Amino acid sequence: MRSLPRSPAGWTMAVFGVLAAVMGVVGLLAPDVLLRVTGFAPAAEPRGEGDHTLVFVTASSMAALNMGVYYVLAALADWRAFFRWTVPFRLLTCTVFTLAVIGGRAPAGFLGVGLWEGAGALATAAALCRERRGARRREQEPAGAPGA
Repeated sequence: MRSLPRSPAGWTMAVFGVLAAVMGVVGLLAPDVLLRVTGFAPAAEPRGEGDHTLVFVTASSMAALNMGVYYVLAALADWRAFFRWTVPFRLLTCTVFTLAVIGGRAPAGFLGVGLWEGAGALATAAALCRERRGARRREQEPAGAPGA
């Protein structure tokens, strides 16, 4: 496995993965910081009975950390099928998170999380398309042509 991504699409995955992993670590070590960054009020102390905020922050932070590591490993392995698989699901996540804000289920600051997912998905999709076009162009060049 390489120490750096090999392609622009790989770089989009690696950057997204590192950011997800960092946010996961922040949520595990300082949950109130993660809550503030995503637009939620920090959890009140002392916690009321039945307040499971920290359980959900811990679970989502661990998922973000794991996902971030998967994305970085996929980028380093240049696992292009994985890159493609993430695009529709990241766009779905963007849609669900955006609708949660519009519907009043989440604070306005949470919109940034949805937009981050959507922008990352579009960047990966654009890089994959550009790379595919470049590969087709190279295949169509006659042998012996400059750059072939």
